Amino acid sequence: MDVLVLGGTSFVGRAVVTELLARGHAPTLFTRGITNPGLFPDVARRQGDRAAGDYASLDGGRWDAVVDVSAYYPRQVTEAIAAAGTDRYLFISTVSVYDVPRCPEDGLAEDDPLLPEVRDTEEVTPQVYGGLKVACEVDLVKALGDRATIVRPGIVAGPHDPTDRFTYWARRGAAGGRVALPGRPDQPVQVVDSRDLANLCVQLLEDDRPGVFNAVGPAERVTMGELIRTCAEAAGTTVEVVPVPPVEREAGFPLVLDDPADDRHFRASGARARAVGLTATPLVQTARDTAAWDAERGAPPIARAFTPEQEAAALAG
Repeated sequence: MDVLVLGGTSFVGRAVVTELLARGHAPTLFTRGITNPGLFPDVARRQGDRAAGDYASLDGGRWDAVVDVSAYYPRQVTEAIAAAGTDRYLFISTVSVYDVPRCPEDGLAEDDPLLPEVRDTEEVTPQVYGGLKVACEVDLVKALGDRATIVRPGIVAGPHDPTDRFTYWARRGAAGGRVALPGRPDQPVQVVDSRDLANLCVQLLEDDRPGVFNAVGPAERVTMGELIRTCAEAAGTTVEVVPVPPVEREAGFPLVLDDPADDRHFRASGARARAVGLTATPLVQTARDTAAWDAERGAPPIARAFTPEQEAAALAG
């Protein structure tokens, strides 16, 4: 297949392009040419700025499928549909579209209630992120019907993750010892390996499959305490998980939910996606690969998490 990837050089898009190439497909990258411009040197490229509505480089192109990694508000979806001739459009959305208080307590499934659409802003903040993605989904299905495929990932983990949400714990587990957790060890948590997400996206394209799919992992439910211990196991270390008081962070502490009422965010069902091909990299492998990548890049500071000094103070109590 000839596949246009809107994005493709950062994290999830990078994994999708890698998977497309591994399966013998021909991706074309549409990017601003800013992030990792030397990545995939043998892959075709078109350059443009979605924020400015610049799709001129796509003129005259025709692709079997589009993978949209980088749309955050509905205008970006409708403009891309108009600019890119395609038979299948796969949009990577988010489980943040669910209106959690109106959803069942035991998890989030693809047909559960969604947040109200947000269309009056293009400033992406945590407060409107989910509603903007809902509007993207609505416009995609309205325009393309059964030629639309929607994938809703949860927290994505693995090498090259710019958020460092899982990376912090992979690093901290690898270091071993007493680990300060400013939260509940029994809090549920879900992370999906970026390579499993990419595998699902390409499988859905190959199957020409419409519909909505939650891409969540790991295959078995896991708690924060278990995740930290698995990260230690990946590195051959041992840890003692020590609950400490919550800490103030503008964007929250990595993977930690302050309010137990929010636990449903980490109880999404991946059954539908697994039934059509979502793979499940063992969490220990995701941790091992993430820690190795983190070490290769020099383990830079992670702004939202503890510094070693802050953790020592938290453990001292």
